[in-house]
Amino acid sequence: MSSHQFSTKDRILGAAEELFAQYGFTGTSLRQVTGRADVNIAAVNYHFGSKENLVNEVFRRRMDVMSAERISRLKRAQAEAPGELEPILAAFVEPALDMAQDKHGGGAFIRVIARAYAEKNDGLRKFLSDQYGHVQRDFAKAISACLPSLSKEELYWRLDFLAGALTYAMADFGLIKRPAQVSEAAHRQRAASELIRFAAAGLKS
Repeated sequence: MSSHQFSTKDRILGAAEELFAQYGFTGTSLRQVTGRADVNIAAVNYHFGSKENLVNEVFRRRMDVMSAERISRLKRAQAEAPGELEPILAAFVEPALDMAQDKHGGGAFIRVIARAYAEKNDGLRKFLSDQYGHVQRDFAKAISACLPSLSKEELYWRLDFLAGALTYAMADFGLIKRPAQVSEAAHRQRAASELIRFAAAGLKS
């Protein structure tokens, strides 16, 4: 793929991400995307084929990187601290908060995730389950090994609550705002540390 093709595809993805964050999936038209990206509709069709595929690729662009980082950190945690819960939780939480901190659209993508929760989109949910469900299963298996007394149902309830709390932390909607003298990176690290402690206590309860 030439650099021009990559640039065009990336512009379309960036424009779509911003518009989906602002208007939602159903509220955004391909005409709006082409206008924001300064391309014609043929370019969208060439690179993505359909609006549904465009939505999926907006997620893939971010989720592939985050999922690979999560799995890499999980394997390292299991090798370096076998049987310990907190390093496993850190492997799950920290890459997500790192992505949220990304200055190149990370904030917009968090709002896109919120849209995915709010809007009923069975096609998107199937895509995310098919592509990234294995990540959750790997973490569930690792956590279960640390907490063998938890039933599978209890484990998945608590993982759902962890995912919700993580999404909230990523969106930075909380009552605790970043002090002016604290860097964004340090604030995110504090949020990760507090969430990991909270999740560990809840999972062990």
